[in-house]
Amino acid sequence: MGILEELSAARLVPVVVLDDAKHAEPLAAALVAGGLPVAEVTFRTAAAEDSIRAMSARGDMLVGAGTVLTPEQVDRAVAAGASYVVSPGLSRAVVERCREHGVLALPGAVTATEVQAALELGLTAVKFFPAGTSGGAAAIKALAAPFGGLGFVPTGGIGPGNLHEYLDISAVLAVGGSWMVPRDVVAAEDFAQITTLTAQAVALATGETA
Repeated sequence: MGILEELSAARLVPVVVLDDAKHAEPLAAALVAGGLPVAEVTFRTAAAEDSIRAMSARGDMLVGAGTVLTPEQVDRAVAAGASYVVSPGLSRAVVERCREHGVLALPGAVTATEVQAALELGLTAVKFFPAGTSGGAAAIKALAAPFGGLGFVPTGGIGPGNLHEYLDISAVLAVGGSWMVPRDVVAAEDFAQITTLTAQAVALATGETA
């Protein structure tokens, strides 16, 4: 199964901000226990690389690097064990460096021009970010019409209240969100609550009860 297929099977991608790498392994365990063995670890903190390394070393999680802006960051993310690389916008240099490493690039694209540029780079899926302020689910539906076959992973401004507006769109592979991994709860090391929030999120996404 390819990375996109794995993301699509998960339906949800926890967007994780870690300020201390010591939290990475127990957070990973909490996500797995909650039924969601996937994470996008943002490259916004100094702990990102060590966190990706710790989570990917488990061998039972799909770990990606988020907020990757440069080819040099791609190198560092892949060296740490990231299986895919997410960017807020579309950078040809980042996409091409991902291709050199053989990892999936998931760049941000919210306009027809950006989507077309992504297709020209050979991509089959994009991150739709920031979803909430870029037209939301209605915008994705509109873009999906002329760009058949392209997958979207919307992130930004999505939570339990509007999750299914996105998941009900056939072009949406998965949805990124941070409501199941609140930064303050991670910092407080309340990983039992992370497991509970994750299980609830999975149940909501799949239509089952937690």
